[in-house]
Amino acid sequence: MTFDLRRLTIADLNAIERIEREAYPTPWSRSMFAGELAKPSSLSLGAFDEDAAGTLVGYLIISRYVDAWHIMNVAVARDYRRQGIAKCLLDELFRLTEDDPRRGYTLEVRVSNLDAIALYESAGFQATGVRRGYYTDNREDALIMWKDPIARPVASRAQEA
Repeated sequence: MTFDLRRLTIADLNAIERIEREAYPTPWSRSMFAGELAKPSSLSLGAFDEDAAGTLVGYLIISRYVDAWHIMNVAVARDYRRQGIAKCLLDELFRLTEDDPRRGYTLEVRVSNLDAIALYESAGFQATGVRRGYYTDNREDALIMWKDPIARPVASRAQEA
C-alpha cells in the first residue's frame, strides 16, 4: 500500500466523520472538526491510500499551545489498523514541528487502550499523570502522556567554521 500524507481540508470532513464514528464511542461532531481545521493554531494531517483512489484512512488533529503541541484526536479506519498509519502520522507531526524546540507534545488516552499507549510509548511519550473520569461516555480515566521537545543536533564549532 502507498500512502500520501497531507494537511486536511474542509473537503475531507465527510471522510473524517466516517472514520471518527467507527473509531470512538463518543465521536467528535462535524463542527468540532471544522473548527480545528480552520484554527491557525491547529495542524490537521491525513493519511490517504493512493491505491484506493486517495481515500482518507487516518488522521491526526493537533493544537499548538504555549509550551506544547496537544494531540487532540488520532484515528485510523478499521480496515487499515495495525499497518503503521498512526505511527507515520506521528512521525510527520514530529518532522513538521522539529523547528519548534520550545514545545513538547502531550495527549490523553484511555487507560484501557493498551495498543494506543504502546504506540505512543514507541514514539517517545511517557505517562506523566491521570485525569480521573475524563471520558464522558463511561467516566474512564485518561492517562496523560508527554514527549519532550525534539532536540535538534547542536552544530560543532568545526561545522560552524
